[in-house]
Amino acid sequence: MRSKLHRVLTFAGLALGLSMMLVPFRTNAQDLPSRPEEIEWTWEVRPAHIDSKLPNVLLVGDSISRNYYPEVQRQLNNVANVYLMATSTSVGDPRLSRQLAEFASMEAVQFNVVHFNNGMHGWTYSEPDYRAAFPSFLAALHAMAPGASFIWATTTPVKVDAAPGPTNARIDARNSIALTFIKDAGISIDDQHGLMAQHLDQYEDTVHFKTAGAVIQGQQAAQSIRSSLQSDK
Repeated sequence: MRSKLHRVLTFAGLALGLSMMLVPFRTNAQDLPSRPEEIEWTWEVRPAHIDSKLPNVLLVGDSISRNYYPEVQRQLNNVANVYLMATSTSVGDPRLSRQLAEFASMEAVQFNVVHFNNGMHGWTYSEPDYRAAFPSFLAALHAMAPGASFIWATTTPVKVDAAPGPTNARIDARNSIALTFIKDAGISIDDQHGLMAQHLDQYEDTVHFKTAGAVIQGQQAAQSIRSSLQSDK
């Protein structure tokens, strides 16, 4: 009961803090137009067999998260119902909050833990754009999963820089920007960037990791989720 009360109070503070953070960014974040990439996609997965007795976990991310989702699902078998909402839509794009809201409405479940990342797409948005829009991203996540515990996954490095992105310099900048908001909000961190910087032999292309690398990622993500579920008891 004490941990539940603590979580409620924490997210009451988070909501208030986000509303305050949104004030100086509101005009810039809302005025940004949608800038689609050549290929846009969403990938949404629900468990094949949902156990109503288990907590619900949501992974929010892109194709990197989509690749390690199966390992997270395997690691948390009989521990949680694991959902995935992956998209190429980036922080800064006004479609992102609508996609999150639509997914929450479609699934209509209460998420206990949300493990999330967004930083590998939308390279036509500058880092100031990313900073301006990040509070809105957090607010949209909180709106879709009120009362959930949140875990931020840092954006992973790339093997080869590409113009205008992804480049490792820009990824580092986005991770730094995100962490200023994540730490202020008291959100847990799954350092996927630091993890995969130790496994640079695991690339299958210039951005994604091969199956063995995705398993390494999924194991760490699952452990961070398991720890969050245990702390909420």
